[in-house]
Amino acid sequence: MKNTLIETDKGAINENIFEIKFECDLKKCKGACCTMESDYGAPLENSEIPVIEQHLEVIKKYMPQAHIKELEKNGFWYRSDGHLMVRAVNRRECIFAYYENDIALCAIEKAFLNKEIDYKKPISCHLFPIRIINFGGPVLYYEEYKECAPALKKGEETETSVFDFCRNSLERKFGKNWYNKVKAYRRGSDA
Repeated sequence: MKNTLIETDKGAINENIFEIKFECDLKKCKGACCTMESDYGAPLENSEIPVIEQHLEVIKKYMPQAHIKELEKNGFWYRSDGHLMVRAVNRRECIFAYYENDIALCAIEKAFLNKEIDYKKPISCHLFPIRIINFGGPVLYYEEYKECAPALKKGEETETSVFDFCRNSLERKFGKNWYNKVKAYRRGSDA
């Protein structure tokens, strides 16, 4: 598998994003991306904090009581080594995680899907499994987690690349024009 970078006008993309097949399979992973054990929560952008704060009362309707207590005691975000992060409960569940049956889902996204707010969820969550690091400019790369093995299998079955799976979030972050230009460039380089 190639591990080279493709330069775009908005940063670089690790080529494996086009090659790795990936499509979430929530019935099998149970929303593991919202409940992975870690010292760090999902990255946040500065601009996202006031947007989430503005909608907290609506979002709280979908949050478990223990998460609301954590929110009221410590807030929903923190700073670590200069990076903004979503707070996790017990080093595991995202503070905004809630369960439908036995699948962890996002309370922010639930409020969005119910048309109660106009913000889907943090862009880092929406982009997952793509992560962005700053290495002289933005670099997009695929972050591998063993919990996502079902998504790799389903992606192979549906022949969906990480790039295609993340289309909506990439368009949200960089614009439809950017997505289409990168897709056309990539198609041309495969010819």
